[in-house]
Amino acid sequence: MAGELGPCFLCPRGCGVNRLEGEIGFCGAGTLMCVAKMAPHYWEEPCISGTRGSGAVFFSGCNLRCVYCQNADISWQRKGRELTSSQLAHSFLSLQEQGVHNINLVTAAPYVPQVIEALDQARGLGLNLPVVYNSSGYESVETLKLLAGYVDVYLPDFKYVSASVSRRLSRADDYFPVVTAAIKEMLSQIGPKPVFDTDGIITRGIVIRHLVLPGYLSETRKVLTWIKANVPRTVPVSLMAQYVPYHQASLYPPLGRHLRPKEYDLALAAFFDLGLECGFAQEISAATTDFIPDWDAK
Repeated sequence: MAGELGPCFLCPRGCGVNRLEGEIGFCGAGTLMCVAKMAPHYWEEPCISGTRGSGAVFFSGCNLRCVYCQNADISWQRKGRELTSSQLAHSFLSLQEQGVHNINLVTAAPYVPQVIEALDQARGLGLNLPVVYNSSGYESVETLKLLAGYVDVYLPDFKYVSASVSRRLSRADDYFPVVTAAIKEMLSQIGPKPVFDTDGIITRGIVIRHLVLPGYLSETRKVLTWIKANVPRTVPVSLMAQYVPYHQASLYPPLGRHLRPKEYDLALAAFFDLGLECGFAQEISAATTDFIPDWDAK
């Protein structure tokens, strides 16, 4: 599938650069995958991390430029080490041997063809865990179609609706139409009803995440309103309170402060007022940098 890299149209940016010839587009990705960390991860939703952790693989490079990104060291600066598909396949197997519940591909969009090659190799060598595709939501439908049959659980963010906000905070005017088309494609592949094993771990389904941002409660209500109108009630929504001022956030008020408890209470009230029924909430104490991994490339 190396041909997908030159010219590269894997994401909505559509840079068209020839990564096979060393050209670099918006995300900064080259031919080899850049990975910042691979380890059991315990900070996802309970149905993903469980008791043994999710086998998280954090990829470096991103097609968004969120000014508050809590993983900016890898999304903006691309810290990590380069891996071949074969090396990644053996890393999947190593995580499986550690007893994790699943393989969790975190922001893998720039590397979908190589990830598919790695999954094919790993499955041939005995990988049998569910695969979670942990995404910013800013995904090309055409690229998502390549993942059909490879991904068991989609975990997309849904950040904003207003183009003025997505432009200011993520340099993506088209975020809303792109993310809504992506979620619809994910639903068409996976179906509306999540499947859980006997331990309560999701093995198939989609969980939509929304990070509540300080001063942007109107965007939260718009996101939840779209979900209410377009997504089956059986799809869980994860309403996240873990925002911390990070990276360039202080330059974009009101993002330079923590989320106030009252703001998160209003976000939860909007969830219930709209009649949404299935989801996850966080304690406001989740707003800490403790959950940000040490990017040691191990």
